[in-house]
Amino acid sequence: MKNHPTPVQTLTGGDALVASLKAHNVDTVFALPGAQIYGLTDALARNSDSLRIFGARHEQTSAYMAFGYARSSGRPGVFAVVPGPGILNASAAMLTAHGCNAPVLALTGDVMSPFKDRGRGQLHELPRQLEVLQGIGKWAAHIEQPAEASWRVAEAFQHMQSGRPGVVSLQASWDFFTRPAAVQIQPPLALQPTPPVDSDAVSVAAKLLSQAANPMIFVGSGALDASAEVNQLAEVLGAPVVSFRGGRGVVADDHPLGFTVAAGARLWPKTDVAVVIGSRFELLDIRWRHRPAGLKLIRIDIDPAEVRRIPADVNLVADAAEASAALAEAVLKQGAPKLRDAELAEAKAAAEQAIQCVQPQLDYLRVIRDVLPRDGFFVEEISQVGFTSIFGFPVYKPRTLVTSGHQGTLGFGFPTALGVKAAHPDKAVVSICGDGGFMFAAQELATAVQYQLNLVTIVFNNNAFGNVYRDQQESFGGRLLGSELVNPDFIKFAESFGVEAHRVDSPARLRPVLERAFAADKPVLIEVSVPRGSDSSPWQFLHPTFSN
Repeated sequence: MKNHPTPVQTLTGGDALVASLKAHNVDTVFALPGAQIYGLTDALARNSDSLRIFGARHEQTSAYMAFGYARSSGRPGVFAVVPGPGILNASAAMLTAHGCNAPVLALTGDVMSPFKDRGRGQLHELPRQLEVLQGIGKWAAHIEQPAEASWRVAEAFQHMQSGRPGVVSLQASWDFFTRPAAVQIQPPLALQPTPPVDSDAVSVAAKLLSQAANPMIFVGSGALDASAEVNQLAEVLGAPVVSFRGGRGVVADDHPLGFTVAAGARLWPKTDVAVVIGSRFELLDIRWRHRPAGLKLIRIDIDPAEVRRIPADVNLVADAAEASAALAEAVLKQGAPKLRDAELAEAKAAAEQAIQCVQPQLDYLRVIRDVLPRDGFFVEEISQVGFTSIFGFPVYKPRTLVTSGHQGTLGFGFPTALGVKAAHPDKAVVSICGDGGFMFAAQELATAVQYQLNLVTIVFNNNAFGNVYRDQQESFGGRLLGSELVNPDFIKFAESFGVEAHRVDSPARLRPVLERAFAADKPVLIEVSVPRGSDSSPWQFLHPTFSN
């Protein structure tokens, strides 16, 4: 039976938005109140029996929490902040979510209707704010009247979730949120249909793969919901599956065909056919910067613009799961794959041995992986340990590694992890930060305590922006500017918020503390003291050199 609009009722703009969110099965909103959106936050408060509302101490955290919620669960993350400086504070998180294809809805206000677009310098006025929002995500709109609010919400969800997921925004004038009107609450709109799998293209791709001696599969975030189908394709081909960041866990790293970039790089020079699924394939042009002679490229992506960006021999504009399943079926008809078990196992073992030089990061990551449950969530950060985790932290399930994707947004980790924990209150969540990145949102320890977001935060403290420090030492004659940091006492700092805190200085000492932290079921901060400049560089495994 089709859903139908509700009967006409008198609602304020704020009430209409909240009712529409609930009609789209939203049960969690991240909101930081302010004057222009009081009518919205009051409506949220009056619906707190059916909605979980999380506040924060900064707009960036509201948006990062929505991102963490969406990225780790696949469900839409919704946040609300004031216009102008509020939405600009949130913009780094919005850009991160957009880059990671996370379904996030931003709700914000605007100046009073009589002053809109008049440049009168009203409170929080941002000239051409709608254009700013349109530039950050997939779609944005201004809601003129409460009567159209529900239609706009339905449109927003349709844009956000159709095809390649992403960020959408809705703004409305200050007076909209408290203005009553006759409103019908609209049911969700059907998502735009996915393109059908091109059977002719599948046949061409299957023929290429049947002739391949050394195929390789690459997956990005577009394959997160196609894990079973990608595993099937990989097993039919006997091909390793490599992910740089976004697709980690699509094939588990302890599966014989699950490969990190460090392991994949060892097989790349011999690769003759590459299947790229739901990925921008940045490894090719940005990281590895080498294409084997005669390489044939097959791309599967739901976004037509993406397959146009890098020319391929076969393009399949389709859903990753549907296309992967069709390709696996077609390849299976071509015959048994070439057996490469020994070669693949040798490459994985050699890579594991080679990366042992990246210390002390790797030993710390090994402890974290040992203690974190298999289905626990690991939120990385732009830090020495974070960079190393790209190839040195095994991932076993899709969405359990949360990254900032190609944005590389310093400071995203801890506030994003709060959103991950909000989405998964019964799962273990660990946030690993450098001291520099942690201080971007350190005050949100208060949010963790207030809302009982019981995650474990590990701060690796080398009193530096470590990567900048190394670059300045090695490439700029040791002239240091802004890379040496003076930090608070993180133990006293955390305890001042009521957070349990510990300090360790070795992987061996981290293990028992981390075990107790996960068992404590409360916010815990662990500071790991690392001498400045003692971290080994991970970059040889992120930007390897290939001989021609």
